[in-house]
Amino acid sequence: MTQDKNKKALWAVLSVLIAAATLWTVTSQNRCFSFSAFWSYLQGTAKGWLLTAVACSCGFIFFEAAALRSACRPFGHSKTLGKGITYSAADIYFSAITPSATGGQPVCAYFMIKDGIPGTLAAAVLLANLTMYTLAILVVGILVFFFYGNVFLSFGMVAKILILVGYLVQLALVGFFLLLLKNERTLHSICSAALRFLCRIRLLRREEEKQKKLDKLMKEYGESVGILKGRKKMLVKIFFLNLLQRISIISVTVFVFLSAGGNVSQAARLWAIQSYVVIGSNSTPIPGAMGVSDYLMLKGFEMIMSPEHAANLQMLSRSLSFYFCIIFCGIWILGSYLIRKGREKL
Repeated sequence: MTQDKNKKALWAVLSVLIAAATLWTVTSQNRCFSFSAFWSYLQGTAKGWLLTAVACSCGFIFFEAAALRSACRPFGHSKTLGKGITYSAADIYFSAITPSATGGQPVCAYFMIKDGIPGTLAAAVLLANLTMYTLAILVVGILVFFFYGNVFLSFGMVAKILILVGYLVQLALVGFFLLLLKNERTLHSICSAALRFLCRIRLLRREEEKQKKLDKLMKEYGESVGILKGRKKMLVKIFFLNLLQRISIISVTVFVFLSAGGNVSQAARLWAIQSYVVIGSNSTPIPGAMGVSDYLMLKGFEMIMSPEHAANLQMLSRSLSFYFCIIFCGIWILGSYLIRKGREKL
C-alpha cells in the first residue's frame, strides 16, 4: 500500500512538471503569446459566457457522478450526490496524473468500497461506466466526422495521425470492454493467467488458495454484471450521462470563445475542432494528455482565428477544462479523505 502511494505521489510530481513544461512551451516558445496580451484578453471577456464555461467544466464532474450513482442504485446502494462527486473526482483527478489514465478507477473503487460497496460490484460498475464513457467518445467522433469531415481534412498530417490513432484505440477499447461485460469468463481467464504467471515468478505464493479466492470473486463479479446487463434502461441512462459529460467539457472552449467576442456562426465549427482534439489526445499515454492536447488545440484554433487569438483561447479554455477541473477534484478528494479519517477516529 505504501509503495502504491509512493507511485501516485511520484506521478503527481511528474504531472506538475509536465504541466509546467507545457505551459512554458505555450507561453515562451509561442511568439504569438504574451502575458500582457492574455491579461487584456481575459479582462475583455463577457463574464456571463465565461461563467457558463466554468459551469460546463463542473458538468464534467457532475455527469460522471450522476452516472456512477445510477449504476449503483439497482444494487441497493443509493449514494448521496456528495459521495457520487467523490467517486467522480477520484476518477478524474488520478486519471489526469497517471499515464493512460490508469490510476482513476482503482482510487474510485477504493472510495466506493469504503462506503460499503463490495469490491466486485465496484469493478462491474466502473467497467460499465468506462465502456459507456468510451462509447460516448466514439459517438461524438462519428457525428463530427459526418457533419464536419472538412475540419478533419484541414488539420496537418501529424494532427490527422493523432486523431485517427486516437479513434482506433477508442474503438478497440470499447470492443474489449463490451467483451468483458458480455462474457465475464474472458476476464476470469485473463486474471487466472496473470495469477499463474505471478506465482511462477514467485511474486505470489499458494497458487491453489489464491485461485479459489479468485474463482469466488469472479462468481460475485459475474452476478453483478448479470444484474447490470438486465437493466438496459439504466445502461442507456449511463450512456447518455457520459455523452452529456463529453458534450459539457467540449463546450468549455466554445463558451470561452463566445466570451471573448467570438462569432456565433463559428461556434459549431469550433465545437467540432475541440471534439477532434479530445479524440486525438484521449488515448495518449501521458498524464492528462498534456502537450498533445495543447498542440492539437493550437493547430485547430488557427483554422478559424489568428495565431494570437488561438494561443489566448487555448490557454484560457485549457485552464478551465483541465487545470481548474483537477484542482477542484484534488481539493474535494482531500476534504473527503480527511472527513472520513476524522469520523473513523471518533
